[in-house]
Amino acid sequence: MKVRVPASSANLGPGFDCFGIAWKLYNEIEFIPDVSSLKITGCPADYQNENNLCYRAYCAALNYCELPEKPVEINFLKNEIPISRGLGSSAALIVSGVTAANELNNLKLSKNELLSIATEIEGHPDNIAPALFGGFTASAMDKALALSVSYPLSSKLHFTAIIPDFELSTELSRSVLPDMVSKSDAVFNISRSALLIKALEDGNFVLLSTALQDKLHQKYRFRLIDGFDEVKECAMRCGAAGICISGAGSTLLCISDCETFTDEMRAEMHKIFPNWSIISLQCDSDGAAIIK
Repeated sequence: MKVRVPASSANLGPGFDCFGIAWKLYNEIEFIPDVSSLKITGCPADYQNENNLCYRAYCAALNYCELPEKPVEINFLKNEIPISRGLGSSAALIVSGVTAANELNNLKLSKNELLSIATEIEGHPDNIAPALFGGFTASAMDKALALSVSYPLSSKLHFTAIIPDFELSTELSRSVLPDMVSKSDAVFNISRSALLIKALEDGNFVLLSTALQDKLHQKYRFRLIDGFDEVKECAMRCGAAGICISGAGSTLLCISDCETFTDEMRAEMHKIFPNWSIISLQCDSDGAAIIK
């Protein structure tokens, strides 16, 4: 059995740890049950063991149903999602694991249950929800229960990923954030988050420039992305409504209303950062899927 899981961008400016969008950029993983011992192929040797995040998630779903862990063969067939670039690579692994365990062992768990199991491993649902459900999601935690709702996304908008040639770990990206924020900064983000949902739904290009503003995390994380100022200047010159960090970085996400934006941005970026990747992103509306 094969599982296909999309990449995702979390946060989206003010939606820190709660907003996420799934993209048509996929990892495909094959699971073969009823084997005598764990076997993992298609990934670096360091991850071909019981600590593999995909296998840990597979076992977590079994544990949730009070079933014993069992070996499985896991073959990574397609790895389109770059690692440690803020495009939900770890969430995709976790979601594939719980999805496969549910299907192969007839656990009959709902997607909401899979969301909570996967979130316990990941620590927050912002990437897990879009990877599992697809589309544009907003998520929250109610004690140990992960909750998620979906919103429509306008077809008027165009998304472009600016992917640097260096990794940025989530651990480092979180370490630079303050433990406390001011009331004014909290209110600032709440108001922008509400605007962003509507701007993305309506494709309101003018509103987006305000709605993408953030005071909780990006001003600290931008410092970790060498070249950010040059990229932002380039994006604004090419006509972006705004630019934000995808997840914890290092990828940057531009939103525009122009079909040619990605091509124009790629041409400009090649002059200053020739080794960076600039790709157009389309929203995935299905989320994790079983490929028979």
